Amino acid sequence: MTTLYRLLTEEDTSAFCHKVTAALAQGWVLHGSPCYTFDPASNVMRCAQAVTKDVAADYTPDMKLGAQ
Repeated sequence: MTTLYRLLTEEDTSAFCHKVTAALAQGWVLHGSPCYTFDPASNVMRCAQAVTKDVAADYTPDMKLGAQ
């Protein structure tokens, strides 16, 4: 069993919520609290949420984590 890790990021819009919700629907689990920061280059707030998922496969660097 391998635990996979992803950090989902997006501007602070509904798109971020949809990205996290889609990951949860695919079996990913929230890991920690979301983080927010201001991006002065784009003049927007950005969000990040870590998620993990246990899979019955060996990890390889070429895995498409979002497809697991």
